[in-house]
Amino acid sequence: MNNRLGKGRTATLFAGAGVVAMLLSACGGATPPVQQAPAAATAPSAGTGGDVYTLGIGDRVRVSTFNEPTLSGEFQVGGNGTISFPLIGDVPAQNKTGKQLEAALVERLGAGYIRNPRVTVEVLSYRPFFILGEVSRPGQYPTFDGMTLSRAIALAGGYTYRANRKQALIRHPGATQEQRVTIESDVRIQPGDVVRIGERYF
Repeated sequence: MNNRLGKGRTATLFAGAGVVAMLLSACGGATPPVQQAPAAATAPSAGTGGDVYTLGIGDRVRVSTFNEPTLSGEFQVGGNGTISFPLIGDVPAQNKTGKQLEAALVERLGAGYIRNPRVTVEVLSYRPFFILGEVSRPGQYPTFDGMTLSRAIALAGGYTYRANRKQALIRHPGATQEQRVTIESDVRIQPGDVVRIGERYF
């Protein structure tokens, strides 16, 4: 299992590095269109949101299979969007809720492996967010419960002297446009978000 988790972490790091490289390249070109952000949603606490939160590359989950200790453990969503599960191999997890992943595991395990399998999935930790632009240490950082925009900026070493300290741009996973937010509003940062701190123009 350690080998599988190691491969998942490696794939996640390569995937994260690729995203950062593309975003840094994009920041050098024309500014993309932005939208005003709606009221920020609260990030789900680890272990909750099984019916709402959708899994992504880098998320870690705990799978418990009733009376089957060898089919229980912690798994990471790898770069191919799957978890590598004992006995049944790779199981698609990306863009599934915890409940949907449970159903997929039950279906696969029940197809000739275990009679009436009972499976629960718990989210242990979330994929990182990215912060770019006018901060001291741009890059990817772990997302934890209660992560806010101001804490994200602090994690990245604070502003550069050129930074716009009034507004930031956030792109949520799967979105095609950035959303403009006021920094004073201190919105919540979601797993997989890309935050960009722009330059001031005075």
